[in-house]
Amino acid sequence: MAKFLALLFSFLILASVAFSEVLGGIGYDRLSEEKAKNAQKGMYGQGSLRTSQCPGECTRRCSKTQYHKPCMFFCQKCCRKCLCVPPGFYGNKHVCSCYNNWKTKRGGPKCP
Repeated sequence: MAKFLALLFSFLILASVAFSEVLGGIGYDRLSEEKAKNAQKGMYGQGSLRTSQCPGECTRRCSKTQYHKPCMFFCQKCCRKCLCVPPGFYGNKHVCSCYNNWKTKRGGPKCP
């Protein structure tokens, strides 16, 4: 009886993890669609954020990179200057021209 309960319990845990992954993906798609619409409306341009919002937006922007610390450092530096962070995890820099145009001494992109 104990083995049956342990097996049932582990099955329920695995099922809930799989279910949350499926629902999380659906919510993410809706969120990314909303952000794309907001970008078209101009809600991501320069000056669209307050300085206090930079850490949260940079956490989102840098969440999928393997270089989390440098991404966070430069993202927050760029956000403080430009007051915007492009939507998504990568690219979309055209939405925030200051973020896109700030270059290193070598001419590479400064902002992640």
